[in-house]
Amino acid sequence: MMVNQSLHAQGDDTLPMVRGRLTPSAPLAPLVWFKSGGTAQWLFEPADVDDLVAFLGDLDPSIAIMGLGLGSNLIVRDGGVPGVVVRLGKAFASVEQLDDTTLRCGAGAAGILVASRARDAGIAGLEFLRGIPGTVGGFVRMNGGAYGREVSDILTSCEVVTRSGQRRTLSREDLGYTYRHSSLPIDAIVVAAELRGSRGDPAVIGAEMDRIAAEREASQPLRSRTGGSTFKNPAGHKAWALIDQAGCRGLTRGDAQVSEKHCNFLLNLGSATSADIETLGEEVRDKVRATSGVELEWEIQRVGVFADDANKELVGVTK
Repeated sequence: MMVNQSLHAQGDDTLPMVRGRLTPSAPLAPLVWFKSGGTAQWLFEPADVDDLVAFLGDLDPSIAIMGLGLGSNLIVRDGGVPGVVVRLGKAFASVEQLDDTTLRCGAGAAGILVASRARDAGIAGLEFLRGIPGTVGGFVRMNGGAYGREVSDILTSCEVVTRSGQRRTLSREDLGYTYRHSSLPIDAIVVAAELRGSRGDPAVIGAEMDRIAAEREASQPLRSRTGGSTFKNPAGHKAWALIDQAGCRGLTRGDAQVSEKHCNFLLNLGSATSADIETLGEEVRDKVRATSGVELEWEIQRVGVFADDANKELVGVTK
């Protein structure tokens, strides 16, 4: 792979040289499912783990870092993301079988790929990953789940690169998993994970994956510009039912809409800004609070700064 020119020659003496691709002012809208939002100050696509380790180890500690997977559960605010967004590509998308029940998966591998490899290897218990629209890195970070299962049920360990450029192996217990949450800091990049299931019949596993795919197709707006499930299910409730009860099905703001097919999904009907989408989400939260007294918590991550925010600081996940 061609080595990038020194960024010192481009007027920035704070960023180290890389073997992968480092792009200034990179548009993020094409990389996220909502197709909205601003630019990354820098987008780094490392050649491999060693490239990522060297880059983070040499990078000024004051520069913010954020990982990006498929962009399926993310609102990038219109003012963009300061610092460096790290996107893991094909070099991080491998899936290999370690033993009869365990797969080692690169953080860039999509859930559907992992589930398919597990099926082919006769490993049951990972079928639900077919229903998670994201990559291993993203669903390990947020304890992604669907159809009664979640990543904490199958993860044995993961490998991360810390903000200081150190490689660490963390056990499931180290991650402090709760519902759709882990204790991983936003600037730690997951690069691989080991997932364990049990022995099963590939035909039975495949049939369950087909059932999940058909159920998703029937109940979710999969062919729209969306971010997946918007809000976490509160204890004892389904978020979609609370939203429906509050009269929000089909609610719009600009070109942002609450899906009529599944009202825990927000849609970009064409030209919605991230501000339109996020503001619509906050309106839904207000209406649900007013009608049921329940406080919905965002499941979708919202990162970056608002378009009118001159203070370029990374904004992390908020409730």
